[in-house]
Amino acid sequence: MEVIIRSDAVAAARLAAQLIARAVVTKPTLVLGLATGRTMERVYDELAALHARSGLDFSRCTTFNLDEYIGLPHDNPWSYHDYMRRHLFSRANFNPAHTHLPDGMAADLEAECRRYEKMILDVGGIDLQLLGIGSDGHIGFNEPLSALRSRTRQKALTPATLAQNAPYCGGDVAKMPRRAITMGVGTILEARRCLMLVTGRSKADILSRAVEGPITAMVSASALQLHPHCQVIVDEEAATNLQGRDYYRWIFENEPEWAPYRT
Repeated sequence: MEVIIRSDAVAAARLAAQLIARAVVTKPTLVLGLATGRTMERVYDELAALHARSGLDFSRCTTFNLDEYIGLPHDNPWSYHDYMRRHLFSRANFNPAHTHLPDGMAADLEAECRRYEKMILDVGGIDLQLLGIGSDGHIGFNEPLSALRSRTRQKALTPATLAQNAPYCGGDVAKMPRRAITMGVGTILEARRCLMLVTGRSKADILSRAVEGPITAMVSASALQLHPHCQVIVDEEAATNLQGRDYYRWIFENEPEWAPYRT
């Protein structure tokens, strides 16, 4: 795992977008795993701007989102299908046939989970998985005590997750979906590269537990410590509780691979 600290949330999101853009340029047929949430909106703004400004080409990319609520139609403004359309897919030249999210309206949800896993397998797996972190340390909707080898499945959402996501659903927790389909921790760890973006003082404690604490099913993001190619990009506020923050800054300032991004 590699931790990179940037000055603020805007700089952190810009670096994440630059790394994704570089991956797309290097491999135009990139299979990209995507996430949702407020933190990701800045990343998607940057990617859309790169597409408009420099012609960053997503036409041959394939995407798989981490999760989707159960019971929301795709055009529901609370759904992640609609979120992705608004924040990214409609703003760049993605091929709609190659953008995938779990179907929370499927008649047979267990079959849908198996189908989603097979689709990922059939394209050769995910090259780069973008991730955020929940207030309880979840990645995707892998809530506390999710098995570290878990696969795409249905998952009940915790009260903490419902409260965190309520602003996206009209602010009323009582109206939020209680279940979702999510990639499993094991599914996520099979991506060839993981990129986690974490910003804000409210994430400082859980970030330190995920990155520097023990690997535990209580904090599913801690499983990323096992990944051979995982980069965690954070802002100064999120880095507040990291014991190794001085070392992480030194790495960014001295490792040659980061030279193009230091300006």
